[in-house]
Amino acid sequence: MDAPKKGLPVSIITGFLGSGKTTLLNHIISKQEGIKTAVLVSEFGEIIIENEFTEQIEEIEIKVESDPGGTEMVVYEELVNAIYKVLEGPEKIDYTIVETEGLSYLLELALTFLGKELRDLTRLDSIITVVDCANYNIDLFDSQAAYNQILYSDFILLNKVDLVHEADVDLLEVKIRDVKKDARIIRTKNAQVSLPLILSVGLFESDKYYQPPQEPQSQKEEHYHYNDRCSFYYLEHDEFTSFSFQSDRPFSVPKFQDFLDNQLSENIFRGKGILWFEESELCQIFHLSGKRFTIDDDQWKGKRKNQLVFIGKSFDYDQLRSNLENCLV
Repeated sequence: MDAPKKGLPVSIITGFLGSGKTTLLNHIISKQEGIKTAVLVSEFGEIIIENEFTEQIEEIEIKVESDPGGTEMVVYEELVNAIYKVLEGPEKIDYTIVETEGLSYLLELALTFLGKELRDLTRLDSIITVVDCANYNIDLFDSQAAYNQILYSDFILLNKVDLVHEADVDLLEVKIRDVKKDARIIRTKNAQVSLPLILSVGLFESDKYYQPPQEPQSQKEEHYHYNDRCSFYYLEHDEFTSFSFQSDRPFSVPKFQDFLDNQLSENIFRGKGILWFEESELCQIFHLSGKRFTIDDDQWKGKRKNQLVFIGKSFDYDQLRSNLENCLV
C-alpha cells in the first residue's frame, strides 16, 4: 500500500438507535468540502437499511454475525477487510467514519484499530457517542452497552436538547458525569456541531483501554438466535433484542397507524425503517424513539419494499411479526 495512505484517521460514531447518529453523519459529510470520506456501517440485526438514509460518499457494509456456537460477535474480521478495501481503492480516502449500532462491543471495536492488521495503517482519532436527551432513560445505565458508550467515549453529544426541559438535560449530564467525571459533553440540536470540535482531534488514548475498569454488575451474556419457525432473526445483547421485518408487499396506512397507536409493545424502545404504503407513491422514512415517532416523505432509491428494525427488551416476537403482517395489503 502507498505510504501516504498509512495513518488513515478514523472516528467511531455510536449511540442507541434513534439518538441521531445518521443525522450527525450526514452533517459531517455535507460540511467536509473537498474531503473524501468513507463510511462503514455496522447494523444490529441482519437488515442493513442505513444506506437508505445516509447521503454517503462511500459506504461499506459490516455485517454482524455469530460464531458457530452462537455466543460471540464476529464483526471485526469484516471491519478489517472493509478498511483494507478503503485503503486499496482507486481513490485516496482522507477520513473514515465507522457508524455502529448502539449495542456493539465498543471496546473491542476500538481495539481492532490497535491490532497488528490495522495499527500501522490507521489512526483511531476519537469515539463520539450521541445521546437522545428526549428518550435516554437513566435506567439504561444498568445496561453494559449504555455504560460502555459513556465510559469509552471521547465526546458525548447530548442531542435533541430542544425537545426537553433544560433541567432534565442538566440531570442527564450529572448522571453521565457519575460514570465519567471528565466527559467532554456538547449539547446539540439535530446533531449540529462544529466539526473541528470532534474530528481530527487526536483524543483517543490507547493506554487507558488495556486496563478496563470494573464493569457494572448487571452485565449479561450476549446470544444470537435464529427462529426457523417464524422465519425472522433476532439478537440478544445485554437483554436488548433486535427484531427485523421486511416484505415486498405494501402496508395499509390505517392499519399501520393502528399498529403504532394500539399494538406496539411498550418494551420496544427504538425503531427505524423504510415504509411502502399502498396509498402513496413516495418512500416513507420511519424513526421511532420511545413513544415518539416520525414518518417523512422521500423518493425511492431502489425497489419498493418494507424494511423495519425494532430494538427493545422482553417483547413477543411472534406477536410483533403477526401485527406487522396484518398491516400488509
